[in-house]
Order: sequence, then structure tokens, then C-alpha cells
Amino acid sequence: MKFNPHDYQAYAINYIEEHPVAAVLLDMGLGKTSITLTAINNLLFDSFEVHRVLVIAPLRVARNTWTAEVDKWDHLQNLICSVVVGTEAERKAALLQPADVYIINRENIQWLIEDSGIPFTFDMIVIDELSSFKNHNTKRFRSLLKVRPKVSRIVGLTGTPASNGLMDLWAEFRILDLGQRLGRFITKYRTDYFMPDKRNGQIVYSYKPLPNAEDAIYKQISDITISMKATDHLQMPELVSSEYTVQLSDEEKVHYEGLKQELVLTLNEGEITAANAASLSNKLSQMANGAIYDDAGNTVYIHDRKLDALEDIIEAANGKPVLVAYWFKHDLERISQRLESLHIPFSRLDDPSSIRKWNAGQLPVALIHPASAGHGLNLQSGGSTLVWFGLTWSLELYQQTVARLWRQGQTANTVVVQHIITKGTIDHRIMKALSQKEHTQTALIDAVKADLKI
Repeated sequence: MKFNPHDYQAYAINYIEEHPVAAVLLDMGLGKTSITLTAINNLLFDSFEVHRVLVIAPLRVARNTWTAEVDKWDHLQNLICSVVVGTEAERKAALLQPADVYIINRENIQWLIEDSGIPFTFDMIVIDELSSFKNHNTKRFRSLLKVRPKVSRIVGLTGTPASNGLMDLWAEFRILDLGQRLGRFITKYRTDYFMPDKRNGQIVYSYKPLPNAEDAIYKQISDITISMKATDHLQMPELVSSEYTVQLSDEEKVHYEGLKQELVLTLNEGEITAANAASLSNKLSQMANGAIYDDAGNTVYIHDRKLDALEDIIEAANGKPVLVAYWFKHDLERISQRLESLHIPFSRLDDPSSIRKWNAGQLPVALIHPASAGHGLNLQSGGSTLVWFGLTWSLELYQQTVARLWRQGQTANTVVVQHIITKGTIDHRIMKALSQKEHTQTALIDAVKADLKI
């Protein structure tokens, strides 16, 4: 296929070529993979500025998306890619194979740098989903930082650079520019731009930006950063978001409230920390969805209200494909059992074969987990309806999952996103946080406190 870039795509390609360090914040659906591959192709074969490129991406994106884009466009046919995934032997073989671009999943970065035994000779790195390096305490961050000085060019790609707040930006830009703009140390970044927020004595649980900190941070990184939103450059389909509310019976409410109070009683006296707030939120979300794991890992049934709602939604779709986002393993098990009992064909989207079937219109229902399939998968050909059976606190995962359907190439005029909400549960708190984009540790703690009324 002939590549005729939009004006914004041509601008982004040129930006990557002209900036050895580039943060490219492209909204979902703007074609960041084709943009980046075109820039790589030009740098390899026109200006000869790079010779060996490493792309770091989520596993499914590394395995499928980048090579699919190379195969798709005529001007990239001479670009040789090697996908470094699989067993250790398969990864080593892929690294030893002559290629222009080597594509590896982010979980194997530490192995590549510290354990593979193969010299790190890449002169350009592309980080697909820069936000996956927002935590400076991870092994992948520390490993990549070791070899970063060896690399002459680096590109960070993401649509959600600060999904959990401005604090995320420090680690991301530390990798990109080695600390030139936001500082080499997280403590100084906190001191310069933030003040303590939630705390218990000397223990600080969260920070909030100082007045005008956001503008100051963006000014610091502006010389290496471009940001584009899909709605500014594309004729996107209308996005319709709605809530399908289910109500518990009196008996089910008693069961829910009883289990909730048992969880409250397990708390130690004092402040709710991030760790136990996350645990409590997790349990309450499970209960809202209809089941909960006991201490032995067994599933305890509570209600089928969300399953009934999902059945109604699928029936109302009248054969139109429906993509269902689930969160817990018991959600998947119970949804699968319900669909099997209704004799509705379905599949999890967890491999290339199932993704091809969905995009070919062969699956009336497909099940997707945001954490494993939220990034980079092109699912817009298979349908235009997304149902959230279980919700997530993560703005990044939420937006990325919605963008699997609401993106360039979607032929439907409208993309519908339905959220099944259990009335009187933590679902409402999560939806409020999503709508207000308060995806911080503080929002989770406050929401749990509010739901528990403590």
C-alpha cells in the first residue's frame, strides 16, 4: 500500500529525524508506528545516521504490530525486522540474525542488557509506550539507563505520558535526556515542582504539584516534545459513552455490605496506605462484579447482575460484534460460562489468530483484558461497541482500550462504550475518577475511604 502521510504525520516524521532526543506524544489512532518506521527508514537509508535500531514495546505489540506495519506499506519493504520474543534460544537467534530493526518486549530489556551475553550495539532506541518506564525503581528502567549513554538517538512514544499525574514524567524524561531537563534525581524533581499531600507523620504517601508547576514542567521539556490529539487532525467517529446500571436485590445488598464491613474490620487502626487501599478497592470491585476470591483463592459467588446486563446488551446488539473488557479471572470464567450456555461464539483476544478472526468479523463477542491487550492492537475492523464488565482505575489502560475501536480506520460513524455499573458499590467511585481523570494514588485512597465511610 502506498503511504500518503497526513500533514501532521509528515511533521512528526520530520521532527523525529531532526531531534536526536524526541518525545512524541501522539493520541491514539494517529499512526505513531508508521510515522516512526518511516523516520527510521529515512535515517537508515537516506541520511545514514543510524545503523541498528532497537524497538521496545508491549509483548503483543512487539510480536504483531510493528512487523504488520512494515508489511503494509510499500516504502518500508526493504526494512528488515527481527522480533526478539519467545524462549531464550529464540531471542538469541533473533538478535544474531542480520536486521535493521530489532523489536523486543519490555519485559526482556534487563535480559538483553545484562544476561544475554550479546553486546549492546544499538545506536537508536524507540520506546513504544514510554509510560511503561514511568517507575524509576523497576529493573527495566535501571537496565536501560545503564546503556542509554551509548545511544545517539532515542524516541519515546505514548498517548498518555502522565496518566497518573505529573510525577510520572520524571522517569520517562530521565531515560530520554539523561536528566537534562527535569533533573537527574527524583528528590530534586519533587522539591522543585511538588509539595507533600497525604501523609502520616514523616511518611508521605502522595505529592501535589506546586502552583504553576505544570506549566513550568511543560516548558522545560517543550524543546524535545511534540503533542498531537486525534480530534485535531482526524475526522474521528463520534464517541458515545453510557452507563448501564444494575441493582442488587435486598438480599444481595446485605451480602455485599456484610462482606464490605468484614474487610473494614481487617484494617489496622490508623491511616489507610496505598497498599491496603488498593487491596480493599480490589475486593470491593470483585464484589461489584459478582464474585470474590476467598483466602484460599476459591471464587465465592455473590450475584449475576452484571452477567444479566451483558446478556441484554449482546442481545440488543442484534448480531453486531461486541468487545467486552473484563478485569478479574473469575469475570472471564463467569462470562465464558454464560456465553457458552447461550451458544454465542466468542474468543479471548490473546493471540494473532483470535485477533484476525475479530477483525474479519467472525466473532460476535470478543473478550479483552486491558492490561495485556490495551496497547497497540488494531481492533477497529471488527466492531464499534465496547462493554466494560469490570472497571480499572488506570486512565492509561482505560484510554488505550477504548482506542482499540475509537481510532483511525474505524468505518462506523459512532463508537459506543458502555459501562456496566453496580449501583451502591465502588463502581461509581471509579467512574467518577475516570471522568475527572484523577488517576492518582490519592484518588484511590480517598475513594476507598469514601466508600467505606471511615
